[in-house]
Amino acid sequence: MKADAVRGHLDGLLLAVLESGPLHGYAIIAAVQDRSGGVLELRTGTIYPALNRLERIGLLSSSWQSAGERRRRCYELTAAGRHTLAGERTAWNEFTTAIGSVLNPATPPGLAT
Repeated sequence: MKADAVRGHLDGLLLAVLESGPLHGYAIIAAVQDRSGGVLELRTGTIYPALNRLERIGLLSSSWQSAGERRRRCYELTAAGRHTLAGERTAWNEFTTAIGSVLNPATPPGLAT
């Protein structure tokens, strides 16, 4: 899927995969790819600036965690992030309903009586 298709929805995707608990960057990428059935492939150059921005505006918090000899930055939702995710879901449902109504009308044009 083209990167343009994700634009505008990246924040919602990141918040959604972090809803179940803290994850590090590569685990976030894997979760998005897994949940999308492999259709969405995010790049590190895309998600890390977004994660930093979401943290800066208070929707995420982060901490360093050790995994063996390695240290990884893990991100998790804040209360504001959970609230924003709820709004993203509402907006997404409204958007997909409106687009679906145009692309797949209940009564095809010209058949209405």
